[in-house]
Amino acid sequence: MKITVVYGGRGLIEDPTLYVLEKMQMVMEELRVDVERINLYEEKNQISTLPAKLKNSDGLILGVSLEWFGIGGYMQQFLDACWLYGDKDKMQTIYMMPVVLATTSGEKDAMLSLVKAWEVLGGIPANGLCAYVENPVDFELNKEYGKIIEKKAEHLYRTINQSISVLPSSSVVIRTKVLKPHSLELTPQESEQLSKFVSNDTYVKQQKEDIEELAAMFKGMLGDDKPRKISGNDIFDEKDSVQTDAQDALQGLSMPTRRNSIFGEEPEEEKNEFKESRRIDLAREIKREVREARAVINELPDRVEETQSERLQERVEEVKPEIEPDRVEEIKPDIKEESIEEVKPEIKP
Repeated sequence: MKITVVYGGRGLIEDPTLYVLEKMQMVMEELRVDVERINLYEEKNQISTLPAKLKNSDGLILGVSLEWFGIGGYMQQFLDACWLYGDKDKMQTIYMMPVVLATTSGEKDAMLSLVKAWEVLGGIPANGLCAYVENPVDFELNKEYGKIIEKKAEHLYRTINQSISVLPSSSVVIRTKVLKPHSLELTPQESEQLSKFVSNDTYVKQQKEDIEELAAMFKGMLGDDKPRKISGNDIFDEKDSVQTDAQDALQGLSMPTRRNSIFGEEPEEEKNEFKESRRIDLAREIKREVREARAVINELPDRVEETQSERLQERVEEVKPEIEPDRVEEIKPDIKEESIEEVKPEIKP
């Protein structure tokens, strides 16, 4: 058997809750129960990861110090983490005992709050312990109070060991039909991993900065300017600005000028971001044109050869009819006479 003890106070020496929890822990250890102690004030930066430690627990003791009102911030954060990142199926088998020691009024209300919270989480509430403590020293020295605390611890042990059932509560119906967490449907492993990310302040801070940077960039790209009152000068300035924008758009060489617009002057940071995005678009267009030009240059030799062959063929077709009739008649007699004179001596008489 394993029982987890969660202390939600500030850890003050005079806190009577510490005395009660130590007394109960001593009784559990005598009964050979594995007890794990968690002090929330020591784990305040890792509270979102603590519900994962309940995976192997059979019982849970929630100790709260009531100093002025309610169960305290640390315990509330722990219960919130159980609701957001805890394994709900496992919680349905865990017995929870509330322990509330108060130095002011409201201890029963605080204990009832813990019981209701655990029922909403699906867990099984056990008989709790609550008391008003005026003098912590007198409370610790009172032997009768010590016996009551020991009996409460023994009763929790028997309850868990015998798996005693409890009567149904309306909180179960509320949890199943009314309350639904506004979060993603995650497995227990994914919820545990998410709780680790949430507890990492550096990771969360970096994510927020990245989101703000992206929001500012898109805001600058969309030109989301804040509206302000319109004056006559703004209208004339806006007219000049529109004309300038049109000229720049036709030329395609520079970014449109957006000075003194009708919606107010744009912040310098947003101007720079808009200019940067425009430069990136122009660079992409230039790269695309360069690629197209290179493709054309690579095709030029083939095109030149095709063009030359086509032109030569056309020229031959044009010149051929002009050369053959006249030129042949002129050359033909010369060829005959020359060939006869050359061959004539060789002919035998």
